[in-house]
Amino acid sequence: QVHLVESGGGLVQAGGSLRISCAASGRASSIGTMGWFRQAPGKEREFVAALTWPTGNIYYADSVKGRFTISTDNAKNTVPLQMNGLKPEDTAVYYCAAQLPYRQPSSKEGDYAYWGQGAQVTVSS
Repeated sequence: QVHLVESGGGLVQAGGSLRISCAASGRASSIGTMGWFRQAPGKEREFVAALTWPTGNIYYADSVKGRFTISTDNAKNTVPLQMNGLKPEDTAVYYCAAQLPYRQPSSKEGDYAYWGQGAQVTVSS
């Protein structure tokens, strides 16, 4: 079992930066890929970024590529998401999620087994 908790959300002006993080506890061996998703009001949840062990391969949605950076410690304890150049359209609840190991890294929320409770990120114009 894996427990995920997001932290670091808040309000920021457009063009600013924010760092949110996901703390993972439980069986690290149950994590193959850690991902970030977001859901804006009235919209479906969408993929943001993912990082896979042990390869360290990283994936980004086109909408955040070049602005957001996902990282982690080797122990899979924390997965920060550094967000730079924020835009009002980045406003959403951000969720971290864990995919089981030995699976293809995925951008589909249905492929993730564990989810955090979400952190609100609001970007004002």
